[in-house]
Amino acid sequence: MILVTGGTGLVGSHLLQQLVGRKKAVRAIYRAGSDRRFLGGVVDSIEWVGADLLEPQSLYEAMQGIEEVYHCAALVSYSPADVELLQQANVQGTANVVNMALEAGVRKLLHVSSIAALGRKGVLPIMTESSSWGNGAGVTHYAKSKMLAEREVWRGIEEGLEAVIVNPSVVLGRGDWRHGSPRLIQRVADGLRFYPSGGTGFVDVLDVVEVMQLLMERPISNERFILNAANLSYQEFFGMVASELGVSAPVWRAAPILGELAWRLEAVRSRLTGKKALLTRETARQAQKRSYYSSQKVADLLGYEFRPVQLSIKRVCQEFLADSRVV
Repeated sequence: MILVTGGTGLVGSHLLQQLVGRKKAVRAIYRAGSDRRFLGGVVDSIEWVGADLLEPQSLYEAMQGIEEVYHCAALVSYSPADVELLQQANVQGTANVVNMALEAGVRKLLHVSSIAALGRKGVLPIMTESSSWGNGAGVTHYAKSKMLAEREVWRGIEEGLEAVIVNPSVVLGRGDWRHGSPRLIQRVADGLRFYPSGGTGFVDVLDVVEVMQLLMERPISNERFILNAANLSYQEFFGMVASELGVSAPVWRAAPILGELAWRLEAVRSRLTGKKALLTRETARQAQKRSYYSSQKVADLLGYEFRPVQLSIKRVCQEFLADSRVV
């Protein structure tokens, strides 16, 4: 029996679809109000249990009879107002998952982290799993929470838990187009005119969940792996998306001074309307940086070939257009 946390999120929902498709016995944690629409026809093939990452007893009960845990649940936010929530959901929540996995005798845990948890002090232009952590001004509160969550997993390993960590880059896949990485597609569709000067890594959600299952099933533990198909500038990425959507690509580069002005104006709008800011100081400054990553370690170990990012963008944009026609 397999347990999945965060099963209604981007990675978790695709993982559940693949596990059910492989006839695996699957249990998934949900909270009241969870949106399961992206699970399609597999939703009734999953054993759903109510549990909360911040309630250890509920996690312990959910892990009864469980051999493998995929911990996909996390809060992604760059809002200054969510610093405490990030600490609770990502750090304390992961600590509780680790503790209850040890208590329940779970055979193996796979923790979904993020490239945000990697260091910022690497001497090479492309970061690897061995890049050292740098707690400088450019490190976001979200990145800190994911780094600290990883430390909880390493602590569990020291206490006897068999575990592996994956660090996906920006994940491309069908999901809630209003939030997370799927929102990048929505922004281009809405007529994005400016592109930031930075860049980052991108990976298909199908690659992410396939590699996760391979790592879970192989005798591999006490390791972390970057999952990244390609490094692109934001100009390149938005241009590819615009081409697939049949809309105009952003043509003006957003200079740093424009980003600084934009997040300040957005902060004022947020205070006046009470709505969460769409752009924050953290996201504005991160978008001006180029952070590139290597997934050579997992490719060498598993012999895995990641999908070409152009094809991933094409498929995801087709899914977006299909969902838009339904709405």
